[in-house]
Amino acid sequence: MAEVDATKSLSSLLNGIAQKVYYNNSEITEELLKSELYPEMSPDEFTALHDKMKGLLKSIATADMDHAQLEAFLTAQTKKQGGGGLSAEQAAALSRFWKSQRVRVKESLVAHSRWEPSLRGLSWRVDLQAAASRRGKAHSGPVALVELELGRTGQASEFVCLEFDETKVNQVLKKMADIQESIDRIVHST
Repeated sequence: MAEVDATKSLSSLLNGIAQKVYYNNSEITEELLKSELYPEMSPDEFTALHDKMKGLLKSIATADMDHAQLEAFLTAQTKKQGGGGLSAEQAAALSRFWKSQRVRVKESLVAHSRWEPSLRGLSWRVDLQAAASRRGKAHSGPVALVELELGRTGQASEFVCLEFDETKVNQVLKKMADIQESIDRIVHST
């Protein structure tokens, strides 16, 4: 029975750490987890356990480990000598937690790594009618009109309209080619 309670407490600790770290639940604190899950444990022992589980979860999450990677990682952790290793029960609890929470943790990490606001949409057209320039002179020739839809998560979109003449379109295309070249260099060098 004590082993079942220990497993439940560890699973609850892992869920609490995930709530705090990955799901931004500010109501979850280290003190709350200790008082609810491990009231009999000394503060130093709890901090050591909490930090170890938090570190292991961070390693697992940042590597986005699949089942095989997770099993290899946990096996290596259980074979560590001294106080840094995991017990078989802790490894099993981590494995169960990760199997049930992997997708949700990954979505949280991706959502928090995005720049805000983000591009939600882009539309464009070429206008062949004469357009007035800023200086009041008539300007004839094709003009590209680009509409960017920008937004923050959970908020309504904002729209930005841009107008480009042929020279500006070519400048933008050159910059985009430079960006693509940089990305290709990074991808092909790793």
